[in-house]
Amino acid sequence: MRTREFAPRKLDVAAFAKDGASLQGEWPAHSLSRLADAAAPEVPAGEWPLVQWALQGELREPRGVEPQTWLHLQASATVSLTCQRCLQPVQEHLSLSRSFMFVRDEALAASLDAESEDDVLALSRHLDALELVEDELLLSLPLVPRHETCPQPLPVATAEFPEGEAGDDERPNPFAALAALKGRGPAQ
Repeated sequence: MRTREFAPRKLDVAAFAKDGASLQGEWPAHSLSRLADAAAPEVPAGEWPLVQWALQGELREPRGVEPQTWLHLQASATVSLTCQRCLQPVQEHLSLSRSFMFVRDEALAASLDAESEDDVLALSRHLDALELVEDELLLSLPLVPRHETCPQPLPVATAEFPEGEAGDDERPNPFAALAALKGRGPAQ
């Protein structure tokens, strides 16, 4: 029996699952352009380590229902983002493991996805694994990247007034003018 060759950029998911095949590899981070757009300017994606990924196909044949096509994805990457506290680069390690069930059309995928804890996608003739890996890594990015402890002390805002300007204690009350307009007190 001859084993099929599968290309990750044009993956026939149905045949991949039927064969119980697996693929793994590495891609340069800059080849995932949408992920690279999140890079801290000081550490562009070209300087990041390679993105690691692995795919495993599975065909489940439960009794009484049609066979289920599954694709299991594992991926990891180290990305440099901008810390939202100190605005310096912060490294984030992303590691994920996802399973996707593929069904015959979009309508069925939408109805099953609402009920299932697993992701349900419509089966297409070719799947670009690079896009799938990139989508999942993007979803794994922290909403607010930041260091546990910033490497440099954070700047402290201080209010300094030039000579002759009023400090906080000598400022006029902004509501005094409003009260004067309403006839409830003197304006300052």
